[in-house]
Amino acid sequence: MNEKIKEWLNRLTSFWGERTKTQKMMVVGAFFLFLLIVGVASYFATRTNFVPLYSNLSPQEAGQIKATLDKRGVESEVADNGTTIKVPENMADTLKVELASEGIPDSGNIDYSFFTKNAGFGMTDNEFNVVKLKAMQTELANLIKNIDGVEDAKVMINLPQPSVFATDDQEKASASVVLKTKPGYKFSDEQIKALYRLVSKSVPNLPTDNIVIMNQYFEYFDLKNDDQISTANAFTAQNEIKKQIERDVQRQVQQMLGTMMGQDKVVVSVTADVDFTQENREENLVAPVDEQNKEGIAVSVQRIKETYSGQGAQPGGVAGSGATDVPSYQSSTSNSNGDYEKTEETINNEVNRIKKKIVESPYKVRDLGIQVMVEPPNPKDPNSLPQQTVDDIKKILGTVVRTSIDKQDGQTLTDQDIQNRIVVSVQKFNGKTEFTEPQPTIPTWAYIAGGVLAAAVIGLLLFLLLRKRKKDEEEIDEIIDQPPLRPLPDINEERETEASLRRKQLEKLAKEKPDEFAQLLRTWLAED
Repeated sequence: MNEKIKEWLNRLTSFWGERTKTQKMMVVGAFFLFLLIVGVASYFATRTNFVPLYSNLSPQEAGQIKATLDKRGVESEVADNGTTIKVPENMADTLKVELASEGIPDSGNIDYSFFTKNAGFGMTDNEFNVVKLKAMQTELANLIKNIDGVEDAKVMINLPQPSVFATDDQEKASASVVLKTKPGYKFSDEQIKALYRLVSKSVPNLPTDNIVIMNQYFEYFDLKNDDQISTANAFTAQNEIKKQIERDVQRQVQQMLGTMMGQDKVVVSVTADVDFTQENREENLVAPVDEQNKEGIAVSVQRIKETYSGQGAQPGGVAGSGATDVPSYQSSTSNSNGDYEKTEETINNEVNRIKKKIVESPYKVRDLGIQVMVEPPNPKDPNSLPQQTVDDIKKILGTVVRTSIDKQDGQTLTDQDIQNRIVVSVQKFNGKTEFTEPQPTIPTWAYIAGGVLAAAVIGLLLFLLLRKRKKDEEEIDEIIDQPPLRPLPDINEERETEASLRRKQLEKLAKEKPDEFAQLLRTWLAED
């Protein structure tokens, strides 16, 4: 047995010694990788997976649930700063049902279920009112928790005390709500309005003006009333509109003059006077049909003409004083001669009746001032800018002012009024900012891509180098492991004969001893 073990050890040692360094490193790496995989698999196979049983718990609720689980011998964990209880995943559903049947967690809040559980217990009116108020606060808080973005809510309601005297004026209730909102969540105006309506309709006789809502960061959620705008909000809105008008005019003038003179040669400033008055009026006008003659259309005409003549004394007496006298005419007496004539004309004219309901929008530009500074071509010489160019700039500014200002009742602006509203100054810019040409910069993603590409190239080169080295080592190992080759006979070797031996001896003698070789030749020739 020991001999077999030694034999296997020798074989293993021999095998390991014959391996290259790269092969040894690969074997060791594979061994440690196998151990790592086995360890990770064992850890995940044997560890207990905990899942949340309850979340967003108060310290009182978390302590109650933790104590109950410890009594039952259930392993549990407390997470999220004591607001979450975690239990093994395979027990979560069962524990949730069992704890709910026992009334756990018990937050201590009173809701409307309290009346069902304690209906048989007697209580005074004051106690009933207190319990009712607590139940109302709890139910309203639970409603608010269901709103997106709200993690928790606390509600405090103040109900007015009933008066013993009969009065038409009812006291109003009030409510304060503190929300625990999700980090970074922003409520829209519609959500805030819906929240105010929810609280207002949940409590009797509670107007929205008596509701205060804030979050855990002491940020108030104010209800924006579209009908009533506060003075501060109105001033902010009007100031923003005024700035917008000034920016629009300034941008147009700057772009136009900058194209003509150069963007760095012109500075424009605009000041505007905006009328924010909004007027609603109704006009009932009556105008003649014929504007030229100031006459209307005759709808009905009545003409009456009376004449009288007779003999007698001259007319006399008091005009229109008698019972039988004609008004405005002298009465007649006997023995008088006289005559009279009466003409009466009644015309009913129809005119144009105009009824206007006028709503004048605000934001009218009542006055506008434009100030322009121009740098001449030669900053040190103001006269290098021609006067004609300055006059052209003034004409352009005058056109802008004339078309921008609102005209009231056909009011026109004179040339002097336009000149009083524009200023053109030609001078050197001492505080002009010098802009340098931006240097081309390589974005960050280019560096990252270059680094990844360089790492890939280096990795590829190392892989090819190691592969070539491994191939060379394998070839060397194959050459070393091959058995030695037997010497092969020279294919050019000729068979040794007596004639060839003599020829070789003669060649050797001719090279080493030419005199003796020559004497030998003479002897052979003499014999022949």
